[in-house]
Amino acid sequence: MRIIHVVTLVGDDGAYGGPVGVATSQLGELAGRGHEVGLVALWRGRGAAPRTVDGVPLHARRARTCVPGQGFSGLFHFGLLPLLWRLAGRADVLHLHAGRDLVSLAALAAAVLRRRPFLAQTHGMVQPRRTAPARAFDRCFVPLLRRAAALLVLTDAEEAGLREVLGPGGPRLVRMPNGVRVQARGAAAERQPTEVLFLARLQARKRPEAFVRMAALVHAKRPEVTFPVHGADEGRLAEVRLAVAEEGLGGVVAYGGTLDHDAAVRRLARATVYVLPSVDEPFPMGVLEALAVGTPVVCTDRCGIAAALRRHDAAAVTDGSPEQLAGAVLELLDDAELRDRRAAAGRVAVAAEFSLAAVADRLEEWYGFLGGGG
Repeated sequence: MRIIHVVTLVGDDGAYGGPVGVATSQLGELAGRGHEVGLVALWRGRGAAPRTVDGVPLHARRARTCVPGQGFSGLFHFGLLPLLWRLAGRADVLHLHAGRDLVSLAALAAAVLRRRPFLAQTHGMVQPRRTAPARAFDRCFVPLLRRAAALLVLTDAEEAGLREVLGPGGPRLVRMPNGVRVQARGAAAERQPTEVLFLARLQARKRPEAFVRMAALVHAKRPEVTFPVHGADEGRLAEVRLAVAEEGLGGVVAYGGTLDHDAAVRRLARATVYVLPSVDEPFPMGVLEALAVGTPVVCTDRCGIAAALRRHDAAAVTDGSPEQLAGAVLELLDDAELRDRRAAAGRVAVAAEFSLAAVADRLEEWYGFLGGGG
């Protein structure tokens, strides 16, 4: 089958986060099964857009700010319109990783006008909003989104929010996890002995300042441990630097900028422990990718996969306070056998519940149904 996915933004800084990794992982698995795949997106980075991203053919136009002050939502390039029109016409099925943004709006319109069957996956990005700009955008966006054959959702909260946005009689909502591929055990060969990693966007929900406060507590007992921080700044870098200064952690907590997806996975594989202090996190891809490379994880009980992690004893699930985060990190740093057990349990959890192969099986069923005129 000819399968086209659309995501809003691809960049060499990984700023758009999880949806890009989900799209490329799904497409990579599908390509390995003999399908002809492609990814359409805006590109933001140094130089021209690459021909591939994570091995997936990329069809891109350079991102431009068309609506100032709206972040990702205001990015577009009018050259994307003929590209979407052409590729949508050639595709057997479209899969749109959709949010409230101009790229998603254009992709939905192209799918509907071209009469191509499509799935939409919103990654928690389409939830009820009462602002005037959101209501105005939704007058165009929601009727197009309702034309999807199905909407793929992750959690109860996302499903409830989407039902409210779509109104009665909307498309079917289908639970679909974000799959990852378990990496070879050799990925841990370069693992650092005393490195606790934060790798996520620097935004309020991710709580990077809580990571710094946790680092101060761990540093007081284990001064040899380092705490690298990586991720695109979405408004919290200044607060992180202030917290580092207040705690006297200069040189201990170091901001290393952004990483593309491949580099991020390699960085996860090197860390002793990965910590994600985020709350209201529907489906943390960073946690799954850490588990997949065998890196022990510390997270909070307010993430969408906390119950599964507890069921498999695959991570230290805390209340998110710096004190509990620090306690969990110290326990892992002090106990190599515990780290090994958690790493093994994490791989089992990924294989059992978050397997990319299982996700691709279900996508193939949907694509076959839609591409066959179902």
